[in-house]
Amino acid sequence: MGANTFGTHFSLTTFGESHGPVIGGVIDGCQAGVVIDFKKIERELERRKTGNVTITSQRKEPDEVIYLSGIYEGKTLGTPIAFMIKNKDSRPEDYDEIKDIYRPSHADYTYQQKYGYRDYRGGGRSSARALLPCVVAGAIAKQILSIYDITIKSYVTQIGNVTKDNITENEVIELLKLVKEEGDSVGAKLRIEIDNVPLGIGEPYFKKLQSQLAHAMFSINAVKGFEYGEGFHAAAMRGSECNDTFYNDNGKIRTKTNHSGGIQGGISNGEQIYFNVAFKPIPTIMQKQMTVDCDGNELEYMAKGRHDVCVIPRVIPVVEAMTAMVILDLLHK
Repeated sequence: MGANTFGTHFSLTTFGESHGPVIGGVIDGCQAGVVIDFKKIERELERRKTGNVTITSQRKEPDEVIYLSGIYEGKTLGTPIAFMIKNKDSRPEDYDEIKDIYRPSHADYTYQQKYGYRDYRGGGRSSARALLPCVVAGAIAKQILSIYDITIKSYVTQIGNVTKDNITENEVIELLKLVKEEGDSVGAKLRIEIDNVPLGIGEPYFKKLQSQLAHAMFSINAVKGFEYGEGFHAAAMRGSECNDTFYNDNGKIRTKTNHSGGIQGGISNGEQIYFNVAFKPIPTIMQKQMTVDCDGNELEYMAKGRHDVCVIPRVIPVVEAMTAMVILDLLHK
Protein backbone atom coordinates (compact mmCIF):
# COMPACT_ATOMS: atom_id res chain seq x y z
CA MET A 1 0.00 0.00 0.00
CA GLY A 2 1.40 3.40 -0.98
CA ALA A 3 2.34 6.14 1.44
CA ASN A 4 -0.53 8.27 0.10
CA THR A 5 -3.19 5.83 1.33
CA PHE A 6 -4.58 5.75 4.86
CA GLY A 7 -6.73 2.94 6.25
CA THR A 8 -7.33 -0.70 5.36
CA HIS A 9 -11.04 -1.53 5.31
CA PHE A 10 -12.20 2.08 4.98
CA SER A 11 -9.36 3.78 3.13
CA LEU A 12 -8.51 7.12 1.58
CA THR A 13 -5.92 7.77 -1.12
CA THR A 14 -5.16 11.45 -1.68
CA PHE A 15 -3.54 13.40 -4.49
CA GLY A 16 -2.70 16.98 -5.42
CA GLU A 17 -0.57 19.93 -4.35
CA SER A 18 -1.34 23.27 -2.74
CA HIS A 19 -0.98 25.31 -5.95
CA GLY A 20 -1.70 22.62 -8.52
CA PRO A 21 -4.98 22.56 -10.48
CA VAL A 22 -6.86 20.25 -8.07
CA ILE A 23 -6.68 18.33 -4.81
CA GLY A 24 -8.66 15.15 -4.40
CA GLY A 25 -9.05 11.65 -3.12
CA VAL A 26 -10.46 8.18 -3.60
CA ILE A 27 -12.38 6.54 -0.75
CA ASP A 28 -12.55 2.76 -0.86
CA GLY A 29 -14.43 0.36 1.40
CA CYS A 30 -17.44 2.56 2.04
CA GLN A 31 -20.54 0.41 2.38
CA ALA A 32 -23.38 0.71 -0.13
CA GLY A 33 -26.66 2.43 0.58
CA VAL A 34 -25.42 5.18 2.89
CA VAL A 35 -27.42 8.37 2.35
CA ILE A 36 -24.87 11.18 2.12
CA ASP A 37 -25.71 14.53 3.66
CA PHE A 38 -23.66 16.83 1.42
CA LYS A 39 -24.49 19.84 3.61
CA LYS A 40 -22.65 18.21 6.51
CA ILE A 41 -19.58 17.73 4.32
CA GLU A 42 -19.76 21.39 3.30
CA ARG A 43 -20.01 22.44 6.96
CA GLU A 44 -16.85 20.50 7.82
CA LEU A 45 -15.03 22.21 4.95
CA GLU A 46 -16.33 25.58 6.15
CA ARG A 47 -14.96 24.86 9.62
CA ARG A 48 -11.54 24.36 8.08
CA LYS A 49 -11.78 27.65 6.16
CA THR A 50 -12.85 29.58 9.31
CA GLY A 51 -13.22 32.81 7.31
CA ASN A 52 -11.56 34.95 9.99
CA VAL A 53 -8.93 36.82 7.99
CA THR A 54 -7.55 38.46 11.13
CA ILE A 55 -5.92 35.19 12.22
CA THR A 56 -5.83 32.98 9.12
CA SER A 57 -4.49 33.11 5.59
CA GLN A 58 -6.23 35.48 3.18
CA ARG A 59 -6.39 32.72 0.55
CA LYS A 60 -10.05 32.43 -0.46
CA GLU A 61 -11.02 29.04 -1.84
CA PRO A 62 -14.66 27.97 -2.39
CA ASP A 63 -13.65 24.33 -1.76
CA GLU A 64 -16.51 22.93 -3.80
CA VAL A 65 -16.34 19.14 -3.95
CA ILE A 66 -16.87 17.52 -7.34
CA TYR A 67 -17.86 13.86 -6.95
CA LEU A 68 -16.72 11.71 -9.84
CA SER A 69 -17.88 8.21 -8.84
CA GLY A 70 -19.26 6.02 -6.09
CA ILE A 71 -22.38 8.06 -5.30
CA TYR A 72 -25.66 7.94 -7.21
CA GLU A 73 -28.81 9.87 -6.33
CA GLY A 74 -27.32 10.75 -2.96
CA LYS A 75 -26.45 7.19 -1.91
CA THR A 76 -23.13 5.36 -1.85
CA LEU A 77 -22.76 2.50 -4.32
CA GLY A 78 -20.17 0.50 -2.39
CA THR A 79 -17.64 1.30 -5.13
CA PRO A 80 -14.72 3.75 -4.86
CA ILE A 81 -15.81 7.33 -4.21
CA ALA A 82 -13.57 9.60 -6.27
CA PHE A 83 -13.73 13.36 -5.78
CA MET A 84 -11.74 16.49 -6.45
CA ILE A 85 -11.59 20.10 -5.31
CA LYS A 86 -10.30 22.80 -7.65
CA ASN A 87 -7.65 25.25 -6.42
CA LYS A 88 -9.15 28.52 -7.61
CA ASP A 89 -7.21 31.09 -5.57
CA SER A 90 -3.69 29.77 -5.95
CA ARG A 91 -0.90 32.27 -6.53
CA PRO A 92 2.17 30.22 -7.45
CA GLU A 93 4.02 33.37 -8.53
CA ASP A 94 4.14 34.44 -4.86
CA TYR A 95 6.72 31.71 -4.29
CA ASP A 96 9.06 32.34 -7.24
CA GLU A 97 11.62 34.16 -5.11
CA ILE A 98 11.98 31.21 -2.70
CA LYS A 99 12.32 28.43 -5.26
CA ASP A 100 16.04 28.11 -4.46
CA ILE A 101 15.75 28.80 -0.71
CA TYR A 102 15.26 26.34 2.12
CA ARG A 103 12.74 27.89 4.51
CA PRO A 104 13.50 27.20 8.20
CA SER A 105 11.60 24.20 9.64
CA HIS A 106 9.71 23.58 6.38
CA ALA A 107 9.94 20.41 4.29
CA ASP A 108 11.82 22.17 1.46
CA TYR A 109 15.24 20.72 2.27
CA THR A 110 14.13 17.15 3.02
CA TYR A 111 11.91 16.95 -0.08
CA GLN A 112 14.74 18.25 -2.26
CA GLN A 113 17.25 15.79 -0.82
CA LYS A 114 14.89 12.81 -0.99
CA TYR A 115 13.40 13.36 -4.45
CA GLY A 116 15.96 15.62 -6.13
CA TYR A 117 13.10 17.86 -7.25
CA ARG A 118 10.26 19.61 -5.45
CA ASP A 119 7.20 21.78 -5.89
CA TYR A 120 8.16 24.97 -4.05
CA ARG A 121 4.74 26.59 -4.59
CA GLY A 122 3.31 26.86 -1.08
CA GLY A 123 5.03 23.67 -0.01
CA GLY A 124 3.39 21.57 -2.72
CA ARG A 125 2.41 18.19 -1.34
CA SER A 126 3.64 19.09 2.16
CA SER A 127 1.14 21.96 2.42
CA ALA A 128 -1.66 21.68 4.96
CA ARG A 129 -4.08 22.19 2.07
CA ALA A 130 -3.20 18.68 0.90
CA LEU A 131 -5.16 17.44 3.95
CA LEU A 132 -8.42 18.78 2.50
CA PRO A 133 -9.48 15.34 1.14
CA CYS A 134 -9.18 13.98 4.68
CA VAL A 135 -11.90 16.39 5.77
CA VAL A 136 -14.21 15.10 3.03
CA ALA A 137 -13.55 11.43 3.82
CA GLY A 138 -13.80 12.10 7.54
CA ALA A 139 -17.15 13.86 7.12
CA ILE A 140 -18.48 10.75 5.37
CA ALA A 141 -16.99 8.53 8.07
CA LYS A 142 -18.67 10.68 10.74
CA GLN A 143 -22.04 10.18 9.07
CA ILE A 144 -21.58 6.42 9.11
CA LEU A 145 -20.40 6.46 12.74
CA SER A 146 -23.53 8.40 13.70
CA ILE A 147 -25.52 5.27 12.81
CA TYR A 148 -23.78 3.66 15.81
CA ASP A 149 -24.23 6.82 17.95
CA ILE A 150 -20.45 7.30 17.99
CA THR A 151 -19.57 10.98 18.44
CA ILE A 152 -16.29 12.90 18.30
CA LYS A 153 -15.74 16.19 20.12
CA SER A 154 -12.69 18.42 20.30
CA TYR A 155 -11.53 21.17 22.64
CA VAL A 156 -8.71 23.69 22.35
CA THR A 157 -6.81 23.34 25.61
CA GLN A 158 -3.64 25.32 24.90
CA ILE A 159 -2.48 28.24 22.78
CA GLY A 160 1.16 29.04 23.48
CA ASN A 161 1.51 29.31 27.27
CA VAL A 162 -2.24 29.80 27.84
CA THR A 163 -3.95 26.62 29.08
CA LYS A 164 -7.62 25.96 29.88
CA ASP A 165 -10.03 23.05 29.73
CA ASN A 166 -11.72 24.73 26.77
CA ILE A 167 -10.40 27.89 25.16
CA THR A 168 -13.34 29.50 23.36
CA GLU A 169 -13.28 30.62 19.74
CA ASN A 170 -13.30 34.30 20.75
CA GLU A 171 -10.42 33.72 23.15
CA VAL A 172 -8.47 31.94 20.40
CA ILE A 173 -9.01 34.89 18.05
CA GLU A 174 -7.79 37.42 20.59
CA LEU A 175 -4.71 35.37 21.47
CA LEU A 176 -3.78 34.86 17.83
CA LYS A 177 -4.27 38.53 16.98
CA LEU A 178 -1.52 39.40 19.46
CA VAL A 179 0.81 36.80 17.94
CA LYS A 180 0.11 38.03 14.41
CA GLU A 181 0.89 41.63 15.39
CA GLU A 182 4.36 40.45 16.41
CA GLY A 183 4.88 38.73 13.05
CA ASP A 184 5.21 35.42 14.84
CA SER A 185 3.39 32.08 15.13
CA VAL A 186 2.42 29.89 18.07
CA GLY A 187 1.83 26.25 18.99
CA ALA A 188 -1.33 24.68 20.35
CA LYS A 189 -2.92 21.59 21.86
CA LEU A 190 -6.27 19.83 21.33
CA ARG A 191 -8.19 17.32 23.42
CA ILE A 192 -10.35 14.80 21.54
CA GLU A 193 -13.16 12.79 23.13
CA ILE A 194 -14.87 9.84 21.43
CA ASP A 195 -18.07 8.51 22.97
CA ASN A 196 -20.02 5.26 22.48
CA VAL A 197 -17.20 3.27 20.87
CA PRO A 198 -18.13 -0.38 21.47
CA LEU A 199 -15.98 -2.74 23.48
CA GLY A 200 -13.42 -4.68 21.44
CA ILE A 201 -12.13 -2.21 18.82
CA GLY A 202 -8.39 -2.55 18.16
CA GLU A 203 -5.92 -5.36 17.46
CA PRO A 204 -2.83 -6.35 19.46
CA TYR A 205 0.08 -6.13 18.84
CA PHE A 206 0.82 -3.81 15.95
CA LYS A 207 -2.65 -2.45 15.27
CA LYS A 208 -3.54 -1.35 18.75
CA LEU A 209 -6.26 1.28 18.81
CA GLN A 210 -3.94 3.88 20.31
CA SER A 211 -1.21 3.17 17.75
CA GLN A 212 -3.69 3.64 14.91
CA LEU A 213 -4.88 6.92 16.40
CA ALA A 214 -1.26 8.04 16.85
CA HIS A 215 -0.49 7.10 13.23
CA ALA A 216 -3.43 9.21 12.08
CA MET A 217 -2.47 12.20 14.21
CA PHE A 218 1.19 12.16 13.17
CA SER A 219 0.03 12.13 9.54
CA ILE A 220 -1.23 15.68 10.12
CA ASN A 221 1.12 18.58 9.46
CA ALA A 222 2.78 20.21 12.50
CA VAL A 223 1.85 17.46 15.00
CA LYS A 224 4.62 17.03 17.57
CA GLY A 225 2.99 15.03 20.32
CA PHE A 226 0.25 12.49 21.06
CA GLU A 227 -0.89 11.03 24.36
CA TYR A 228 -3.99 9.11 25.39
CA GLY A 229 -5.46 8.64 28.83
CA GLU A 230 -3.14 10.03 31.48
CA GLY A 231 -0.35 10.02 28.90
CA PHE A 232 2.94 11.43 30.15
CA HIS A 233 1.35 12.31 33.49
CA ALA A 234 1.15 8.57 34.20
CA ALA A 235 4.93 8.57 34.65
CA ALA A 236 4.44 10.54 37.88
CA MET A 237 1.67 8.30 39.25
CA ARG A 238 1.62 5.20 41.43
CA GLY A 239 -0.18 2.05 40.32
CA SER A 240 -2.66 2.59 43.15
CA GLU A 241 -3.52 5.95 41.59
CA CYS A 242 -3.45 4.97 37.92
CA ASN A 243 -5.30 1.64 37.96
CA ASP A 244 -8.89 1.75 36.74
CA THR A 245 -10.83 -0.54 39.07
CA PHE A 246 -13.86 -2.44 37.76
CA TYR A 247 -17.40 -2.48 39.09
CA ASN A 248 -20.75 -3.92 38.06
CA ASP A 249 -23.11 -1.21 36.81
CA ASN A 250 -26.46 -3.02 36.69
CA GLY A 251 -25.02 -5.94 34.77
CA LYS A 252 -22.52 -3.92 32.71
CA ILE A 253 -18.83 -4.09 33.62
CA ARG A 254 -17.35 -0.60 33.84
CA THR A 255 -14.37 1.18 35.40
CA LYS A 256 -14.69 3.69 38.24
CA THR A 257 -12.01 5.90 36.71
CA ASN A 258 -10.68 6.31 33.19
CA HIS A 259 -6.96 6.92 33.45
CA SER A 260 -6.55 4.44 30.59
CA GLY A 261 -8.37 6.72 28.17
CA GLY A 262 -10.88 4.03 27.20
CA ILE A 263 -8.19 1.68 25.88
CA GLN A 264 -6.61 -1.32 27.61
CA GLY A 265 -4.25 -3.75 25.89
CA GLY A 266 -4.74 -1.82 22.66
CA ILE A 267 -8.49 -2.58 22.69
CA SER A 268 -11.41 -0.28 23.50
CA ASN A 269 -12.99 -1.09 26.86
CA GLY A 270 -16.33 0.67 26.34
CA GLU A 271 -15.43 3.83 28.25
CA GLN A 272 -14.86 7.24 26.68
CA ILE A 273 -11.72 7.37 24.54
CA TYR A 274 -9.76 10.58 24.94
CA PHE A 275 -6.39 11.84 23.79
CA ASN A 276 -4.36 15.02 23.36
CA VAL A 277 -2.53 16.27 20.28
CA ALA A 278 0.22 18.91 20.40
CA PHE A 279 1.15 21.12 17.43
CA LYS A 280 4.30 23.10 16.81
CA PRO A 281 4.13 26.76 15.76
CA ILE A 282 3.66 27.24 12.02
CA PRO A 283 7.20 27.72 10.64
CA THR A 284 6.29 30.63 8.34
CA ILE A 285 6.77 33.85 10.33
CA MET A 286 7.03 37.50 9.33
CA GLN A 287 10.44 37.96 10.90
CA LYS A 288 13.94 37.86 9.47
CA GLN A 289 15.68 34.49 9.84
CA MET A 290 18.95 33.03 8.63
CA THR A 291 18.89 30.12 6.15
CA VAL A 292 20.72 28.78 3.10
CA ASP A 293 19.94 28.41 -0.58
CA CYS A 294 20.23 25.27 -2.71
CA ASP A 295 23.93 25.96 -3.24
CA GLY A 296 24.61 26.20 0.48
CA ASN A 297 25.03 29.99 0.56
CA GLU A 298 23.90 31.56 3.82
CA LEU A 299 21.37 34.38 3.52
CA GLU A 300 18.71 36.31 5.37
CA TYR A 301 15.09 35.40 4.67
CA MET A 302 11.70 36.80 5.67
CA ALA A 303 8.40 35.26 4.61
CA LYS A 304 5.83 37.09 2.52
CA GLY A 305 2.34 36.29 1.30
CA ARG A 306 -0.71 34.64 2.89
CA HIS A 307 -0.10 32.56 6.00
CA ASP A 308 -1.75 31.43 9.24
CA VAL A 309 -0.22 32.14 12.64
CA CYS A 310 -1.43 28.90 14.25
CA VAL A 311 -2.85 25.55 13.09
CA ILE A 312 -5.88 26.34 15.25
CA PRO A 313 -8.68 26.65 14.22
CA ARG A 314 -8.19 25.14 10.74
CA VAL A 315 -6.77 21.84 11.97
CA ILE A 316 -9.70 20.96 14.25
CA PRO A 317 -11.93 19.37 11.54
CA VAL A 318 -8.85 17.58 10.15
CA VAL A 319 -8.11 15.97 13.54
CA GLU A 320 -11.75 14.95 13.94
CA ALA A 321 -11.79 13.56 10.39
CA MET A 322 -8.70 11.40 10.89
CA THR A 323 -10.14 10.17 14.19
CA ALA A 324 -13.40 9.20 12.50
CA MET A 325 -11.57 7.29 9.77
CA VAL A 326 -9.57 5.29 12.33
CA ILE A 327 -12.65 4.27 14.31
CA LEU A 328 -14.66 3.38 11.20
CA ASP A 329 -11.75 1.43 9.70
CA LEU A 330 -11.41 -0.70 12.84
CA LEU A 331 -15.18 -1.00 13.26
CA HIS A 332 -15.49 -2.43 9.73
CA LYS A 333 -12.77 -5.03 10.20
